[in-house]
Amino acid sequence: MAAARRATLRLRATTVGARRAGHSVYIALLEDRRRVCRWGLYVGQTSSDPDLRFDQHKTGYKASRWVNRFGVRLLPDLVQHLNPLRGWESLELEAALAEELRRAGVPWVTGGH
Repeated sequence: MAAARRATLRLRATTVGARRAGHSVYIALLEDRRRVCRWGLYVGQTSSDPDLRFDQHKTGYKASRWVNRFGVRLLPDLVQHLNPLRGWESLELEAALAEELRRAGVPWVTGGH
């Protein structure tokens, strides 16, 4: 997780705390015991509270199949410096965050689209 933390800290959001900044990016920890590397990360963005969005994934409402099946918990410490932000930037940061985590060597990263 140290590599993931360093990767996320490299990113900055220009609209953090701006007026009408109501979106968030979030990272969920995934665990699949069948994989060689059983821990992974899911990157998403939402206009809701990230905790509520994670609960929706787990109950199957507009769910990512990865979070629905393998989601363990959110990792808010990795993205707290990026939230809240404007919607357009949350979409851009979601993709950039996933790519940065892959580049940092996290073996299993989903989401980020």
